[in-house]
Amino acid sequence: MITHEPAAVLFDFGGTLDADGLPWKERVYRLFLEAGARVVREQFDPSFYKADDALVGAIPATTSFEETVARLTAGVADALGLADTRIADAVARRFIGDSLANIAGNIPLLRELGRRYRLGVVSNFYGNLARVCDDAGIQSFFQVFVDSTDVGCLKPDPRIFQRALEALDVSASAATFVGDSLPRDMAGARGVGMRHIWLAGAEPSADGPCCRGDVQIKSLRELEAILL
Repeated sequence: MITHEPAAVLFDFGGTLDADGLPWKERVYRLFLEAGARVVREQFDPSFYKADDALVGAIPATTSFEETVARLTAGVADALGLADTRIADAVARRFIGDSLANIAGNIPLLRELGRRYRLGVVSNFYGNLARVCDDAGIQSFFQVFVDSTDVGCLKPDPRIFQRALEALDVSASAATFVGDSLPRDMAGARGVGMRHIWLAGAEPSADGPCCRGDVQIKSLRELEAILL
């Protein structure tokens, strides 16, 4: 249990709210393989980063979750040189379906957390974070959405965390950050003096926690026992 109850809880989006500790790159890679694409990791990773970077600041804030993922997977397929557009389409559909199902399962938790804490989302995203959360049916649970494209810096830069804390009018010591990335989420929260909970996922990791005594969870639903 966290002994000093925080006034706010901040979440990462991709890999955290929409998946239990599995980043977008890993999910997209696995879905491409399942869809029949013959691609190796050494080829996939730079293709994903190229497609991901191309979306940053290049899509309107009103771009839907579905369209965002469709453009991402199409960009990955193009970078990989895949001629069959049906593969990217299939990956996008699976990705959205899995994301929405996972998010729906987290809604009861978010509802309960929202009754006790101020909630926010802080994400390295494309400029349309609020719209994506609205499409996912969770926008109403959060008081602030901090999108790296809007702020002009990426986690773990302290400015992106400070923007959320200022919007919620809470100090770093009165907040907890929940995320799946050690170098971006955990290290970033630590850098501003914020408690942090690592959503490590169900798969074993060779990485240790960010700090000694850190809380580490496999599923977001474990927060019920920690924060409620």
